[in-house]
Amino acid sequence: MQGKTHETIVSQQFGPQAEAYLASPVHAQGEDLAQLARIVGGRQHSVALDLGCGGGHVSFLIAPKVQKAFAYDLSEPMVEIVRAEALRRGLNNLEAVQGSVERLPWPDHSFDLVTTRYSAHHWHDVDAALLEARRVLRPGGLMVVMDVVAPEHPLLDNWLQCLELLRDTSHVRDYSVEEWRAKFESAGFRPSTASRFRLRLEFLSWVERIGAPVLHREAIRSLQSRAGAQVSGHFALEPDGSFTIDTMLMTAEV
Repeated sequence: MQGKTHETIVSQQFGPQAEAYLASPVHAQGEDLAQLARIVGGRQHSVALDLGCGGGHVSFLIAPKVQKAFAYDLSEPMVEIVRAEALRRGLNNLEAVQGSVERLPWPDHSFDLVTTRYSAHHWHDVDAALLEARRVLRPGGLMVVMDVVAPEHPLLDNWLQCLELLRDTSHVRDYSVEEWRAKFESAGFRPSTASRFRLRLEFLSWVERIGAPVLHREAIRSLQSRAGAQVSGHFALEPDGSFTIDTMLMTAEV
């Protein structure tokens, strides 16, 4: 990996796993998606952008509810699989585009809605990406962020970041709800109260979906076996390595 940029690492990490993310139940369903569907309802004249679209589940949800939707991802294989799946589903108003969230290729005020789900913790510069999102949103536009969130206590935060990085070396950071609020405000958004959820991760599918090396899987299990009561209780650690994390949905207006 020496000498490669973070963008290259992300692309190489996720490109070979495009099919797995398209088929992933964790990404295809959830309470946050149900809430997003309610938020997007009534926006049939909107133009929407899904940042870090991955397997395209958010894009597929919003495309039928808006006038035009764009799925945007750093990984070309992800973009290609979303493009093919959109064609299969007959979503003619959904266009898939490759690129970096820190450098959006659209002019100012191009969108009414910007979304992202389970992607921002891989972004090299979240602050720059939020500024870009605000730039391309029209006045009165809305951004919706759905992501894993870090616990407030440093012990639990450190454990989460460690497990994430061992599984996936493209991981940057899971941010807390308050960190997200501060980032939104710094970028000029007006954030709302976050909706919070608990998400169970089945260990084997979690590590296989990203192709985590065997050595890293063993390191995760070794750490879990040494977890104290506060850690094992918060993450609801199970004998097979499965565990539960916190996620959120936060909206922010321009």
